[in-house]
Order: sequence, then C-alpha cells, then structure tokens
Amino acid sequence: MKMRNKVLSLAFAAASFFAAEQAHAQCKEWKWPDADRPKAEECNVLYSDAVKNGHYKQAIAPHQWLLKNVPNLNTSIYIQGAELFDKLADQEKDATKKQVYVDSLMLMYDMRIQYCGEEASVMNRKAISFYKYNLNGAKAAEVLPLMDKAIELNGNNTSDGLLIPYMQAVRVGATKLKNLNEEQILMRYDKISAIIDAKISKATTEGKPTDKILKYKEDVDAILMTLVKINCDFVRKNLAPKFKTNPSDIVLAKKIFSFMLKDKCIDDPLWLEAGEAIHKVEKSFVLAKNLGLRYSSMDNMEKSEYYLNEAFTLAPTNQDKAEILLAQGTIVGKKGSKSEARKLFRQALELDARQAIEQALRLSLLF
Repeated sequence: MKMRNKVLSLAFAAASFFAAEQAHAQCKEWKWPDADRPKAEECNVLYSDAVKNGHYKQAIAPHQWLLKNVPNLNTSIYIQGAELFDKLADQEKDATKKQVYVDSLMLMYDMRIQYCGEEASVMNRKAISFYKYNLNGAKAAEVLPLMDKAIELNGNNTSDGLLIPYMQAVRVGATKLKNLNEEQILMRYDKISAIIDAKISKATTEGKPTDKILKYKEDVDAILMTLVKINCDFVRKNLAPKFKTNPSDIVLAKKIFSFMLKDKCIDDPLWLEAGEAIHKVEKSFVLAKNLGLRYSSMDNMEKSEYYLNEAFTLAPTNQDKAEILLAQGTIVGKKGSKSEARKLFRQALELDARQAIEQALRLSLLF
C-alpha cells in the first residue's frame, strides 16, 4: 500500500487539477512556470537522465513533481513518463506492485490527453498498452471496449500495432469471457478488416510495400476462422443477402471471394459475381486471368474472352502475356479453330519461347 501511495499520490494530485473547460494545448513548446522555474528545470533534467540511463525508480520523484506543479510543461513528460512506468511494469515480478505501475502508465496517457490533446493518437498507444498488461487479467473485459474507442477515434489511421491484438481481444471475449456472440464477432471483424483493406489500398496507391499489411489480413482471417465456422454455406447464408442488396460493396465482395476460394467452391456463381465486382474497382492481372479461365471451364466464352483480354492488357511481363495467349489459343483450339490457335501460339512464342513451345507441343497445335 505504501508503494502504491508513493507512486501514484502525486500523479493523482495532479489529476485533481483537471478542469473540464481546459483547452487542449499541444504542449509542443516548453511552458516553464514563472515561479519555481529552477526547480522545474532541475526535476526535468533529473527524471529525464534517470529514464535515459535506465534508473527508472530514481526518476519517479522528480517526474511526479512536474506532473503536480507543471502538468502542461511539455509533451515529453508524458512520453517519457509512459516509458518510465512501462519499463517498471515490465520489470516488476510482484503482481500488486506491477498493477500500480500499470495504473500509473494509464494515467500518463489520460493526463497527456487532458493537457496536450492528441486524443486519437494517444488512445492508440493506451489501447495497446492496456491490452499488453490486462488481456489475461482481472481487467480483461475492459480491453476490447478501450480498443473499440481507439478505433472509433482513428478509423483508417488506427495503428498497425493494434490490428492483430484487436482480433486477439475478440477471441478472448468470445472464448474466455463468453461475452461476444457470433454477430458481435463478425461486426468487429468487419470493422478491423475494412481498416486493413484501406491500408492496403493506400500503400498500393503510394507505391509502398504491402507484404506486412497483407500478412495482418491473413492473421485476422485466421483468428476469425477459429471463432466462427467460415465455409461456403456460411457465406451463402450470412454474406450473400447483403451482397445482393449492395453489389458495389467492395469490402464485402472481397470477403466472399476470399472465403469461397478457401473453401474451394469457385464454381458457385456467387464467387464469380464477387470477383467481377472486385475487378470493376481494382483491376488486376491475376483476378482477370482467373475469371477468364473459370468462365472458359463453364463454356461461357463471351465472358471468358472479355476477362482474358483484360488480363492480357494488365499483364505485367511478357511471360504473363504469353500465358494469356496460350490460354486463348487452347480455348479456340478446343473449339476447332486450329489456324487461330496456331496464330496465338506463335504470338506467345515471340514473347516467351520456352513456355509457348511446351504448351503447344502438349496440344499438337503449333505445327
């Protein structure tokens, strides 16, 4: 109890100075007090040096003097204060003492928001820290609501570091706390996967790597599948009606396409409809090629020709272009137009000799 009072008493005293009407200054500039400036400067140096040198317990007293007397001094007292209590909590083995440090850490985020604003970005950090220390503890039920608030404030700017922990918190809620039903699980999955899709789209537009965020998408889908049985029947029952009502919902179309692909029911017209909806908004070589080949196998030659032509236009390399020409040659060859097939195979030969010859020899159409 003494330890708790030692760590938190001054911080809570600082919190008592909160005023509801106080403006949210950014705390970017240093605001030294008129009175006690030498003391404030001394405390700032003492706690800052202690944190930098890993002497965290020595930093507590001077740091809390600043929290009590000049809480709007600068954002750094909250940034370093969060580091201070996070390190102390990490290192502490005693559960009671650890919780004191965790509570102090949360207070750093709250005071930063109160005195310096930046609520959205700070809530990102607070939610991640709260998850880190409380997911498997007595406050586990508070983790997901806090994450929900962070996501509500940040939208598509939600921190990448929150994406997987969010779904892990959903899993704890569903399996351990038993406070989420299937509809609530899917609602939260939709929320986080929409953010991930927006991040993928933004990265693609800006020409930035997408490997990491695509891995997040895979991990989020994998967690969902441990909680809800996702198969083609599920898609037809739960997602198809929504898609029929709003076929321009690209996020929903991607879910349908992905889930049905994983369950290997790509003969279903719904899968093709979802693929076409995606292609209208986000044209890609791979998707156009797959749609063209699927429609070919279904003897829908009009659509097959359309999507294979699209794929040829979108093909990033000569090898890819040759692949499409070979597919087109195979199709017309099976229809009996061997002269047209030979023409397409020769064009493929010019682009990628090895691939074209191998395919042509298999079909005996080149010579």
